[in-house]
Amino acid sequence: MSAQVEADVRTISPEMPAMFDGMKLAAVATVLYVIVRSLNLKCPTAAPDITCQDTPLNRYLVKSCPILTKEYIPPLLWGKSGHLQTALYGKMGRVKSPKLCGLRMYLPMPDGATATFDLFEPQGVHSTGDDITMVICPGIGNHSEKHYIRTFVDYSQKQGYRCAVLNHLGALPNIELTSPRMFTYGCTWEFSAMVGYIKRTFPQTQLIVVGFSLGGNIACKYLGENPGNQERVLCCVSVCQGYSALRAQETFLQWDQCRRLYNFLMADNMKKIILSHRGSLFGMSSSNMEPADLSRLYTATSIMQIDDNIMRKFHGHNSLKEYYEKESCVHYIHNISVPLLLMNSSDDPLVHQSLLTIPRTLAEKKQNVIFTLTLHGGHLGFFEGAVLFPQPLSWMDKVVVSYANAICQWEKHKPQCQ
Repeated sequence: MSAQVEADVRTISPEMPAMFDGMKLAAVATVLYVIVRSLNLKCPTAAPDITCQDTPLNRYLVKSCPILTKEYIPPLLWGKSGHLQTALYGKMGRVKSPKLCGLRMYLPMPDGATATFDLFEPQGVHSTGDDITMVICPGIGNHSEKHYIRTFVDYSQKQGYRCAVLNHLGALPNIELTSPRMFTYGCTWEFSAMVGYIKRTFPQTQLIVVGFSLGGNIACKYLGENPGNQERVLCCVSVCQGYSALRAQETFLQWDQCRRLYNFLMADNMKKIILSHRGSLFGMSSSNMEPADLSRLYTATSIMQIDDNIMRKFHGHNSLKEYYEKESCVHYIHNISVPLLLMNSSDDPLVHQSLLTIPRTLAEKKQNVIFTLTLHGGHLGFFEGAVLFPQPLSWMDKVVVSYANAICQWEKHKPQCQ
């Protein structure tokens, strides 16, 4: 019996290594397949899809900004993944971001709040020789010290632009709130105060309005609220905004593109910002907050819950729907008459494809609007690079400044341009 077992073992043993090798090959093939699919390595690169009317200005802008008509090529190994582009922006911002030397300004608001913004003077003469200021509104909970803002400001300064960057109310950890209120999705008060200061202090300057993500909503809403807000404004650029918070809230509860996970992570970040100002927001006698609101904040798992329990109460909105309706730029953006560039990415995991019908329809109806949609870029990513490591300056930075330069040249030499 023992001899028979030994014979069977000798018979089976030579086949075992081959079987294990086959399993290893299958496992490797599976991993490679998952990597190729998740990183979209087989997805082609392409030039941005541009929607606009055929006008002399739009033809001039497209011709003067060749970067808009050339294919955007992200880093080879990971740049075609909107998730990785977004994650790298969120964690890293930009590589080798420069140190900026600016002046922090404090503006008292009528309700007791104190708005702050950072002012950076140009590092050279603008190509037109004119005094031009970029007024910049960052993304949600962001400020002038974020890496992507520093990189963009440094690049703009070297092109001859003065830059004013709004620090969202409550976003800077070392600046205490002076009233029981912080920034919201569409409150334009602080941005308006900053723009007003720039206009008064530099009466000869002209303005380029730039907004990133939530900042794009605020910038467009500000310009559309009052025609007077567009005085001395040459153009506006909005990057990666969602246009309608009311329509976006439904998509943020869906799991496709991991949107529900992003919702949770954004809510967690908002919790930290709010709790860092707990004494001001909940302790002041003029506060609209109650102890129950603080309890609901701790258990919130979505941005919508935080907006409903906390954010809408800063301005006395009666419901979440009312808050989203009144704070979204979709109801104001059609009032903008200055040149307007709207930029989005198809693989942005935070902005659902259904929301992109808003800027596309606007560009089809209004002569002053150009809508640019890229295949890749994620949310405020738009990294460029050969294989693995991205360049410090992104495709987004180059497009915004190139468009601004073209607008300035058009205004300076309009007859020749036409």
